Amino acid sequence: MENCDKGLTLVYTGDGKGKTTAAMGLAIRAKGQGKKVLMLQFIKSKDRTYGEKIMFEEIGIEMHQLGIGFTWTKTPEEHRVALKEAWAFAKEKILSEQYDVIILDELNNALAINSFPVDDVLSLNEVVDIIQNRHEKIHLIITGRSAKEEIVAIADLVTEMKPIKHYYDKGIPAVKGIEF
Repeated sequence: MENCDKGLTLVYTGDGKGKTTAAMGLAIRAKGQGKKVLMLQFIKSKDRTYGEKIMFEEIGIEMHQLGIGFTWTKTPEEHRVALKEAWAFAKEKILSEQYDVIILDELNNALAINSFPVDDVLSLNEVVDIIQNRHEKIHLIITGRSAKEEIVAIADLVTEMKPIKHYYDKGIPAVKGIEF
């Protein structure tokens, strides 16, 4: 099998479940092939315990929750500060060239926020610039609903998760070990 030396941009988007889960599967696969993997979560808060964080620590995948939770749980200004800090951290890590694979989990969600302004703290143009001008060997995986057209256009792979049926519709809440 031939190996691709070019870093790819993969986007998992859509309204269906499985975007983050797909990225985590890819992280495990990359780690198994000796790649250095980093996962950054833009919405999830470090104040909650997530199964993936526990497992990734055990197997040596670096992961950071950079968000403060759902947009309706804090003030717009608190979210703006968190997004600004998250993007600065992400940029630093991408430009450090220390990683083979970097997952920007829920970045699409963050870019799609329209209930308050975010472009001045998380600029779509800057995100696109970083994606296009990162070190040529770094694979970037970007997840979240509502992927921006500009990101879709420059991606090497875009997969849209489409909901067909979900237990939420029956009133079943988030399940430990499945959603978190």
